[in-house]
Amino acid sequence: MSFLSRSLRRAFSTTVSTTIESGSVRTLSRDLFKERNLKKLVEKFKKSSELERFRTQTGIYESTVRRLASAKRFKWIEEILEDQKKYSNVSKEGFAVRLISLYGKSGMFDNALKTFNEMPQLNCDRTVLSFNALLGACVNCKKFDEVETYFRQVPAKVSIEPDLVSYNTIIKAFCEMGSLDSALLMVDEMEKKGLKPDLITFNTLLHVFYGNNHFVDGEKVWARMNSESVEPDIRSYNAKLLGLANEKKTLKAVEVFEEMKTRGLKPDVFSFNTLIKGYCNEGNLEEAKRWFDEMVKRDCAPNKVTFATLVRFSCEKGDYDMAFDLTKEIFKRKCLVDEGLLQLVVDGLGKESKINEAKEVVKLAKSNKFCRYKVNLPSDA
Repeated sequence: MSFLSRSLRRAFSTTVSTTIESGSVRTLSRDLFKERNLKKLVEKFKKSSELERFRTQTGIYESTVRRLASAKRFKWIEEILEDQKKYSNVSKEGFAVRLISLYGKSGMFDNALKTFNEMPQLNCDRTVLSFNALLGACVNCKKFDEVETYFRQVPAKVSIEPDLVSYNTIIKAFCEMGSLDSALLMVDEMEKKGLKPDLITFNTLLHVFYGNNHFVDGEKVWARMNSESVEPDIRSYNAKLLGLANEKKTLKAVEVFEEMKTRGLKPDVFSFNTLIKGYCNEGNLEEAKRWFDEMVKRDCAPNKVTFATLVRFSCEKGDYDMAFDLTKEIFKRKCLVDEGLLQLVVDGLGKESKINEAKEVVKLAKSNKFCRYKVNLPSDA
């Protein structure tokens, strides 16, 4: 057989093998997704992991671990992730980082730390990538008070230098703890190390300052962001809108909303919800409803927060006609809301002797096809 023939045969065999393996992975992934018995899911996952191509599928790892974590089957999460360490992939840092991150997202920090510490035994080098995964796991497990300890101690032990991601993670931890001064000091420290704060840095700070009634400090962070020539995005503007709404400066928030549009940023549901909340805080139901109508006109779908804010406020103001119309919109859009919100409307309609409307809400609550609610007419209706 000629060299050309052998080469073509090998190439063809490899292609066929890869195609078959890809098909097998798709079949296995579908099977795992459909499996309702979690014990069988664990067994099938471990068996599927024997296929090397399966071990490259980050998504199926994420979804499987998420399902087990939701069911609080932490022993089974440990079973499938520890099983991965017998494969050669674990000598690659990216694979080890996946395991650390999955443990972190499951609230299993001890396992994440153990995996990080085992990496040298698994012939896997530790760089700032796995260090950042460890810090991220610490934050995901809400061990905010421990993040700084690892941030300070680990780099010296493994000879690595924290990078921008490292600093952003510890800044997030300080913000979650409410240690806002410490968060700002970390920004100063990173700049001294030659690292420039990025959009993630500033958005983390803006969210916590504006969102927790520290408006003046939020403005200082905004000014610093501008001085660093970091362009705000939709998340930055949404944080500022929230700060203004909390300060009952909704007219100013509308100006910021318009500025956002001139910068080519498209307002999202959070942007509209914040303006609606702002006007509700100021007692202005008419303007709140106008912004709801504007939201719908711009093809921005209202969500649970939108309806909860407006329905409760319209009931508070005694406008049960609006509450009734909004409730019908909830069912039209198949939006999941709290049962108590619907009961609030029914009770209010009953008190206003709008019995037919109250009956219609109860009927919609009990007969719709996307979520059945236990809502009842008032006893005197």
